[in-house]
Amino acid sequence: MMPKPFSLAGLLRLRQTEQDIAGAELARANARIRDNATTERRARRALAEYGDTATSTETLRAIAAARQASATMLSELSTILEEDLAAHERARSDYLAARMRFAGLEKTERKHREAAIAEDLKTEQQALDELTGSRTAREKGDE
Repeated sequence: MMPKPFSLAGLLRLRQTEQDIAGAELARANARIRDNATTERRARRALAEYGDTATSTETLRAIAAARQASATMLSELSTILEEDLAAHERARSDYLAARMRFAGLEKTERKHREAAIAEDLKTEQQALDELTGSRTAREKGDE
C-alpha cells in the first residue's frame, strides 16, 4: 500500500527555498562586512604611513591633501560599514525567521511520515493476523 503523500510538500519545498535564499543573503552580508572592514584597515594603515617629513611647502600641502582625502574615505567607509551591519542584522533576522518556518513545517512532515509508516505497519500486521487466523481455522477444520 502506498503511503498518502504529504499534502504540504509544495509548501515545504517553498520554505526550504526561502531558507536557502535567506542563508545566501546572510552570507553575502557577512562577505560585505569582511570586505569593507579590510578596506577600512588598509585605509587606516595608509593614512598612518604618511610621514611628517615635509621638505617643502608643496610636499606639506600634498601630505595634508592626502590625509584629508583619506579621512574622508574613512568616514565614508565607516558609514558603509554601519549600513552593512544593519543589513547584516536584517539578513540574520530574515534567515532565522525562514529557518523557524521551515523547521516547523519539517517537523509536521516528519510526523506525517511517521504516522504513515505506523499505518502501513498496522495494515501489514492486520493482514498477517488474518492469514494466521484463517490458517488456524483451516487446521481446526482438517481435524
